[in-house]
Amino acid sequence: MSRFFIHLSYNGASYNGWQCQPGLHTVQASLEETLSTLLRQEVSVVGCGRTDTGVHASDFYAHFDADIPDSMDLDTLTMKMNGMLPPDIAIFELWPVAANAHARFDATARTYQYHVSDRKLPFRQGQYCRIYYRPDVELMNRAAKILMEYEDFTSFAKVHTQNKTNICHLMEAHWDREEEGWVFTIRSNRFLRNMVRSVVGTLLDVGRGKLSLEGLVATIEAKDRSAAGTSMPACGLFLTKVEYPASIFEASKTMKHTGEDR
Repeated sequence: MSRFFIHLSYNGASYNGWQCQPGLHTVQASLEETLSTLLRQEVSVVGCGRTDTGVHASDFYAHFDADIPDSMDLDTLTMKMNGMLPPDIAIFELWPVAANAHARFDATARTYQYHVSDRKLPFRQGQYCRIYYRPDVELMNRAAKILMEYEDFTSFAKVHTQNKTNICHLMEAHWDREEEGWVFTIRSNRFLRNMVRSVVGTLLDVGRGKLSLEGLVATIEAKDRSAAGTSMPACGLFLTKVEYPASIFEASKTMKHTGEDR
C-alpha cells in the first residue's frame, strides 16, 4: 500500500464543509466514495484543513493510502475521478509521496482570501459577501498591520474547540481593491477555527468607523471572542494557497518517474 497526494479545488457552496459528518454532504465524503468505487477498496482521505460549510478552496491538498493496480496509471485515475465527481470538485493531479508525508501536518503556510463588494453581483452569487457601505480601506490596512504585531488570536477563535494553543504566526495581512469590490488576503503558519471570518468582520468594523485602531488593540489584547466583531458569512472565503517543503514534491516526482510507488 502506498501514499498519494491529491491536488484539488472545490466550490463549497453546496457542501457542509470538508470533513465527513453523518448524513451530511461533504467534500471529503465525495472524494472517499469516488476513490473507493474506482479502486474497489475502502479509501480514507486526509485533508490539509477543515473548511467550514460554504467555504471554497481554489488550492487544496489531501492524501490517501491505497493499492493502485498496475493497469491504472495516476493520470487515468485523475481523469476517472473528474468524470465521477460532481462539477463543483476538480482534481488537478495525483502524486505518489513518501509513506510519512502528511497533507495537514506537513503544510508550512496557508493563505486565505475574503471577497466583499458594495455592489450586487449576480454572476458571483455564493462567492462574495455584499456589504452596504463603502469601507475606508486605508484605515483597514493600518488595522491589518496592527494584527501582524500579535501572535495570540484568542479573540478571533471559535470557543470550546480542541486547540492546544491560539498562537499563529502571521506572514501577510492586507486589503486590496479588485474590479468589483475588495479582497482581504491573510497568510499564516496556521489558523484557528473561524479566525479569518471574525478577523474580517472586525476589520470591516474599523473600516466603517464602528471600531477605532485603539479599540482593535484592546480587542486583540482582551483574548476574548466576545470582544471581536461579527463573523462574516462563509460565502466570501477562499483557501487560495497551501505551502509545503519542496522535498515532498521532489520525492513525489522521483517516485513517479522511477515507479517506486509500486
